Amino acid sequence: MAEERMIIKDEIQEVKTRFISFKSNHQRFDLALVHSDQYQGKTMVIDLGGNRFTIMDKEDAAKEGNLEHEFHLTEVRAEELRKFLVEVLD
Repeated sequence: MAEERMIIKDEIQEVKTRFISFKSNHQRFDLALVHSDQYQGKTMVIDLGGNRFTIMDKEDAAKEGNLEHEFHLTEVRAEELRKFLVEVLD
């Protein structure tokens, strides 16, 4: 018997994606920053090397503990990523 599906949402949007890699003192980061109306002014930040992502803005990135949790980073590595994201996020 065929399985029934209930599609909640099916939408196509144009998005702007920025691929950026940088080397900090302790780690290389390969990121994709996806800008879409879907996220109410926030950006999807994808850590391509770590296979993790989150949706955030500059204020979210600046919050202590946020990047450590979302990307499973040590405090030192999260601070390096935090400084970078605060510069590049809208």
